[in-house]
Amino acid sequence: MPTITAVVPSAKREGRFDVAIDATTAGTISVDVIERLRLHVGADVDERMLEALSQETRALHTYDRALAMLASRARASRELARLLVRKGEPEPFVRAAIERLTGIGYLDDAAFARQFARSKLAVGGLSRRRLQSELARRGIAREVAAAAIAEMLQEEHVDEAGILDQLAARKLHALRDEPPDVQRRRVFAFLARRGYDLDDVRAAVDRALRRA
Repeated sequence: MPTITAVVPSAKREGRFDVAIDATTAGTISVDVIERLRLHVGADVDERMLEALSQETRALHTYDRALAMLASRARASRELARLLVRKGEPEPFVRAAIERLTGIGYLDDAAFARQFARSKLAVGGLSRRRLQSELARRGIAREVAAAAIAEMLQEEHVDEAGILDQLAARKLHALRDEPPDVQRRRVFAFLARRGYDLDDVRAAVDRALRRA
């Protein structure tokens, strides 16, 4: 019967352990799996143990991949799940990884939505409607997105009309050397792309042109 000949820290993955069976690496797992499966040097390995080790190795690979993707950029849970499946990770392991990350607080769609809305409003001046659309595209449920946006707007004391005026003035300044009709057309398009109501956009453009 095959025998475990080594359980050693992985040289390639920090915090993980390589398990060797008959001097050949058979899997890479976490310390909690070692304890749960009661793995130790000298233990005999039957078919059921081999299958369990294989499943745990594959599940941990998916989980570690999800962690690495979160480390590079914050993501919503559905967005992360879609990306993992697209990269070839099996759906059962993806679901398990998402549940685990959510359970320990690494994935929080409401917090992600608030952070995303705050950054996009501050940098890009996106409207409430555009923020809702962008969050939906990332897999955030409509009610979660709406609540997060409303909370963020209230916390930041956001005046959407004031943001429109700021954006219009900034864009108009950048177009100061252009003819008036070109200025109006480009400022209008610039604001409309951010998802604001067209009547509000038209009023903001008129105010910016009058002030200029």
